[in-house]
Formats: sequence, C-alpha cells, structure tokens
Amino acid sequence: MMQERLEELGAIRESVLRGPDPAATERQHAKGKLTARERIELLLDEGSFQELEPLRRHRATGFGLEDRRPYTDGVVTGWGTVEGRTVFVYAHDFRIFGGALGEAHANKIHKVMDQALAAGAPLVSLNDGAGARIQEGVTALAGYGGIFRRNTKASGVIPQISVMLGPCAGGAAYSPALTDFVFMVRETSQMFITGPDVVKAVTGEEITHDGLGGADVHAATSGVAHFAYDDEATCLEDVRYLLSLLPQNNRELPPAEHSGDSPDRRTDALRDLVPADGNRPYDMRAVIEEIVDDGEMLEVHERWATNIICALARLDGQVVGVVANQPQQLAGVLDIHASEKAARFVQMCDAFNIPIVTLLDVPGFLPGVDQEHGGIIRHGAKLLYAYCNATVPRISLVLRKAYGGAYIVMDSQSIGADLTYAWPTNEIAVMGAEGAAGVIFRREIAAADDPEAVRRQRIKEYRSELMHPYYAAERGLVDDVIDPADTRRVLARSLAMLRTKHADLPRRKHGNPPQ
Repeated sequence: MMQERLEELGAIRESVLRGPDPAATERQHAKGKLTARERIELLLDEGSFQELEPLRRHRATGFGLEDRRPYTDGVVTGWGTVEGRTVFVYAHDFRIFGGALGEAHANKIHKVMDQALAAGAPLVSLNDGAGARIQEGVTALAGYGGIFRRNTKASGVIPQISVMLGPCAGGAAYSPALTDFVFMVRETSQMFITGPDVVKAVTGEEITHDGLGGADVHAATSGVAHFAYDDEATCLEDVRYLLSLLPQNNRELPPAEHSGDSPDRRTDALRDLVPADGNRPYDMRAVIEEIVDDGEMLEVHERWATNIICALARLDGQVVGVVANQPQQLAGVLDIHASEKAARFVQMCDAFNIPIVTLLDVPGFLPGVDQEHGGIIRHGAKLLYAYCNATVPRISLVLRKAYGGAYIVMDSQSIGADLTYAWPTNEIAVMGAEGAAGVIFRREIAAADDPEAVRRQRIKEYRSELMHPYYAAERGLVDDVIDPADTRRVLARSLAMLRTKHADLPRRKHGNPPQ
C-alpha cells in the first residue's frame, strides 16, 4: 500500500517539475526566457532549493477554470541559499495561466513573504506574469493588495529584490516599486501601468511595449529600474552579488569579506586623478575604484541621474555605501533626479546598517525654471532628510568644490556627519569666489575706472580670506585636511572606529519626510 502511494506521489512530483507541456517550455525558450525553475536554479546555490506548496491548486470555478487545475497554480515558491545564506524566492511560471495571479497563486506568495519576514531573510521575486487572473475577478485584486501590504511591512526589515523577467502591467507593477531593488532584462521584460493600446486610445500616442516600459526606459529615463541586463543569466548573477553585499535583515551587519587589499594601501594615483582646477572635469568612478577594495563596486542606478553616483563596495572588507558627485555630468550639480536617487540610496543603507561615505565635489543645485517648478526644494529636502535621519556611521570627504546649500545637504558636519575630511584642494563656501565678489563688491566694481582689474583683485581677496583650504578646518567644520594619498587609510581607520556607533532617534510613530 505504501509503495503504491509513493509511486503515485513520485508521478505527481514528476509532473510538477516537468510543467504543463513541452510545447509551453519551448515557447518560453523561443522568447529568450528561462522557465521559473531554471531561473531559481541560477539564483540559488546548487541543490539548496526547498519548495513550498508544489501541490497547490486553485478552487475557482466558471469560465472553464474548473477544468484547468494545474499544480503550483503558476507560481513556484520556497527558499534556498545564496553563498550559504538563506534566501526566500517566488517565481511566476508563465507557462501556467500566463503567470497570472489568482487566489491560490496569491496565497502562496503571501505565505513565502510571511516566512521570509519571520525568518529574517531576503526575499527575491522573479516576475513574469500577465497580471490579475481576470476569471477570478476581485479575488485576484485582493491578492495583490495582500502582496503590497507585506512589501510595506517588510520594507527596511529584510532586503526585497524584484527581478523583472517578463511582463508586469497594471497594479502588479506596484510590488516591484515598493521593493529595495529592481532588476530588468532587455527586450523580454516590461513594466507599465497602462499598456500601449490604452495609451493610444486615450492620448493617440503610438509606442511599443519596450518603448513604453522596457528595461532601458526604466534604467535611464524613469529611474524605476536600478539595473538592466542583456540576458537572464547575467542578471541573476548580479542579484547573487548584490545579496552578498547585504545583511540578512535590519538586525545584522552586512557580511565582511577580506580580500587581502591592505587598508593602509596608499592611493597616490588620486593626486593626479583629480585636477586642482575646480572647473576641469574628471571621472569620480576612478576615484572610488582607487579607494575601495580591489577597485570593485556595484553601482546602483548607473544610467539614471548620472550627475551623482551611488554604489555599494567594500573598504577593508566591510560593506559601505558610497554617494559621490560626478563632475563629468552637469559638473556634478544636484538636481531633482540626483536628489531622489541619493536620498533613496541613503535610506536603504541606513535601513540595513551599511556605513555611508560621501565624496563631495558639488558647485550647488542646478538653477532653472524647470527645476524650480518641478519642486527642487522638496526633492532636495528628501536628500537632506535622509542624511539627517540616518544613524549609521557617516563620513564625508570634500575633494574640491562644496558650495552653498548643496554642501550642507551632502552630509556636512552640521547635519550629523560623524567625521568630515577634506583634501588641500577643497573650497567650501556659500558660493564661488567670482559670484561672491560680484555680489559683495558690485557697486565698487561698477564705479571703478578699471572694473575688470578691481573685480579680479576682489575675487583674489575673497578666495584667500574665506575659501582657503584650511578655513573650515580652523573652525572645526572639517576634522582634518588630508593628503589624497592617505585617503583609503584614513577612511578605513575611521570606519573601524565607528563600527560600534550607536545612535537613537526620538520615539515617534514615523517621520513625515518631504514628498
């Protein structure tokens, strides 16, 4: 009797693993897409996946559903490990109901989300679904509501990563938007609230699925996607890499991994990488690569708001978040998108106990009617709020320019940076010497016989009195002026000292950050 039952179970399990039919698998592969189980195999350590509810089937009736009750109900859920650490995962199976979400499908996702939160482990969603299962009506919509509520409850508690490997339309797109990171694959994944047909019917605009919500659009234009890739294997490899840089939950520190790159290594190349002339551009990425372990970093939102860089890296084996102005783009100014990008990154680092290193070379906020009308005040305040609210170790380093409100916002000592350093090329001031002299000595310059000569003289005086490299240090607003060659050593020692930092925020239900 037992043997018969085991044989029956074996046959069922074989059908579950095989999927609906070979033709459906071939159609999936023909689109350049892997199946749900193939994706899970790439994401998790070999042989580590433990599936939950593989035998779940829906109970819906009507519209022919009672005759189609496949196992798994179109979503594979469970847990496994990535580099030996527990990770929970759910993956839509597009071969079954197009990956559409119904009641049983949603309940499986709810369960794995609840278990991830209870276990204090990251959750990765592999998205490839056609949205709500229309045949199940409002029950399907309620299933999405349960996902959104759990996304919000888990926010800042466990890392949540959304990997877009197919379509994601309508309300379904809000779950990825609520998570910490969004990965997309070119040509096969799209996200939008209303599709091209609806857009055309309402506005008359004609656009393709990729043009409306493809990976490149969301990686470079909307900022919805943090990462974009050409294929699923490369994408999932970087998901594994990201997980290796994150803690399991908000009660743990990120995993340390010492590579042999000495924390005392001199960074002599920095003396030549950054021109002393504040008007000459350079690539801030090269500066970061020189400072961090083995020159390795994972840049977040690499193609969106490129005038600021946000990256995860290691320094003396410890994970750090780096926020840096990029002088190669818009001279490194802060604008609406750069402020939003950096604010969200700072919040993520603070939530998951990742120290923040801020590299400043910022001439100010971007001026212009579009910026003012677009709300640069409230968007810039998002970054200010994020830094002021962060309790993780915070170190800032002024390389060259740090002017006006942008200097304050970029984690100055006055808003709570634990340590502030500067290079001898630093210029910290309300504004540049040229602009300042033009304001202070406007009348004198206008009345002079040789206005240009007077202007040059006053610029020189202002620079020598208020903008010399040691002005801020003399007033305790910079902890030390350092040789660029000592940057890695100073930062590594400072982070080691701050590792046991403890800071409490006032008791409150939650803050009311600017929106």
